[in-house]
Amino acid sequence: MRLLSRFFTLMKWQAATPPPLLPSASSPARGEETAASAPPLLPPEHWNLDPLARKRTILVHIDEVLTAMLRVTKLTDYATVVLTVLAARPAEVLSATDLAEAAGLEPPTVSKLLKPLAQAGLVEGLRGVHGGYRLTRPASEITLIEILEAMEGPLAITECSQEQSQCGLAGQCGVRSNWRLINDVVSDALRGVTLAQMLHPLPLADRRRISADVVS
Repeated sequence: MRLLSRFFTLMKWQAATPPPLLPSASSPARGEETAASAPPLLPPEHWNLDPLARKRTILVHIDEVLTAMLRVTKLTDYATVVLTVLAARPAEVLSATDLAEAAGLEPPTVSKLLKPLAQAGLVEGLRGVHGGYRLTRPASEITLIEILEAMEGPLAITECSQEQSQCGLAGQCGVRSNWRLINDVVSDALRGVTLAQMLHPLPLADRRRISADVVS
C-alpha cells in the first residue's frame, strides 16, 4: 500500500446562500422577531446571478490509502510458503509445529492452512508418534492454480468470469467474453508454474514475460 495525497480543485456554488434582505427601517427588539416581522427578500431581478461572483475555488487535501488489486489472500500466500517447506524436504514427515518454525509462521495459522490443503489432496497427514504431513505427489506435479483453488476456490477475476455467474447484466454484457478470456490467460499462467519452480526464485534478469494473443 502507498499513501497518495491529492489536491482537488472544487468549485463550490453558493446557490444555497439566501438572497440578500431589504434593509428594514425599524428593527424589532431582541426576542420580538416573528415570521411576520422578518425583513422581506429582495425580488429576483435584484439578485446577483453573475457566475463569477457565485463560485469560489477551494483546495481540499485528501489522503487515500491505495491497496493492490488482483492479489491472492494472505492465507494462500502462506500456504505456498508451507508447501515449499514440504517440497524442500520430500523424504521427511513434518509436524505442524515443524512447519511453522521452518516457515516463520504461528502454529495455529499452519494448522488452519493444512486443512484445506489436505481436503484438496495436496498434502496428507500421517498419525502416530512420528506423524505429520507430507506432499501427496512430487512438487513438480503440483501447480500454483491447484494451490490457489484449494484455498480460495475457482479463479474468477470478475463475477461473470465463472460459469455460474450471479451478475444480472451477464446476459447482455458486451465485455463478458473478454473478461473470461483474460481469466483463462491468468489461469494458464498459474497452471504453468509448479511448486518445484517456486523453490528456486528466478533472478530479476531471468524473469520471463508472459504474453498472450487476444483475437477477436
